[in-house]
Amino acid sequence: MITRSQLTLPEYFDRYVNLTDDVSLKTALEQSLTELENLPLSTWHALGKRVYAEGKWTLHDILQHVIDTERVFCYRALSFARGEQNALPFDEELYGRNANASKRSLEDLLEEALLVRKATIKMFNSFDDVMLERVGIGFKGPYSVRIVGYIIAGHQRWHFNVIKERYMPLLEIQESV
Repeated sequence: MITRSQLTLPEYFDRYVNLTDDVSLKTALEQSLTELENLPLSTWHALGKRVYAEGKWTLHDILQHVIDTERVFCYRALSFARGEQNALPFDEELYGRNANASKRSLEDLLEEALLVRKATIKMFNSFDDVMLERVGIGFKGPYSVRIVGYIIAGHQRWHFNVIKERYMPLLEIQESV
């Protein structure tokens, strides 16, 4: 069983991958599913569409971004596993501007996130060791299919940490007024 600490991490994405526990990819993805299942939606509802600074995304936008990014990275993982060598682009700002996440409920976004994560887990479970070690070209260079899975789990955790650190204090400010 290969764990996160045994991987050579690509620069830039190491900040996401290092947020995952030192466990197998299967376990990391399952842990990230549990994190989604345990989202404190009532607290998120209390925050509403507030942001911690002008120009920052709402919780709706963040959750949509996590979903979109997962789909893009799943496409990369599938492409790499099948031998694709062309660079695969992704402009997160463009996706964010065109997503209309604010018109969706948090419940709807969470339902989609859960379905996408379950499909992600199923896809990664279908890859054998040879496929997981195949390398393709993505943003900031080459990386393996296995690393893509850890990026997905760590990227979610990155954004959930931002929510805890920067958005949750907004509730404390409101309560003290």
